[in-house]
Amino acid sequence: MFEHLLAKIATALNKAEIPYMVIGGQAVLLYGEPRLTKDIDITLGVDLDNLPKVIDMVKSIDLQPMVDAETFTRETMVFPCEDSTTTIRVDFIFSFSPYEQQAMGRVRKVKMEDTAVHFASVEDVIIHKIIAGRPRDLEDVRSVLLKNEAVHLDYIRKWLQEFSDSLNEPFLERFNEIRRIGEA
Repeated sequence: MFEHLLAKIATALNKAEIPYMVIGGQAVLLYGEPRLTKDIDITLGVDLDNLPKVIDMVKSIDLQPMVDAETFTRETMVFPCEDSTTTIRVDFIFSFSPYEQQAMGRVRKVKMEDTAVHFASVEDVIIHKIIAGRPRDLEDVRSVLLKNEAVHLDYIRKWLQEFSDSLNEPFLERFNEIRRIGEA
């Protein structure tokens, strides 16, 4: 069910030439322990000037907007939709920061139904989850670290330090603490 929908969305995004990467629970399923997830989170590597293009793409694959796209998405940078067949929620997140742009270049392509679906790299999933910081996200980081011993720690630490400095949040300390607990 999820795999079919991911392939359908990936095909449409590729056709529309919109850079993207799957993040969130779907990416954790790829790198970590199986767990229940009810939605699909996709970061789009475009700014809000591309919202009409994204709306057209959504309509082309029969996703239903859950909000007034123009108002809600411009306020939140998120365009939530629902697949009418499965009722799976799909959140399209607009992001064009320097971090997100380089993360798009590090995607892992996973074949689903003859389509290459772009997933965030394992390191970028960890970074996203540390920044989100909810208990479920931090548990996801533990799971991903246990399953992926060869992560690029310098890359993760570099970006978490930058986010820690710019947002005045202890992201790097949070990550180091999870690693300490995992090594104990």
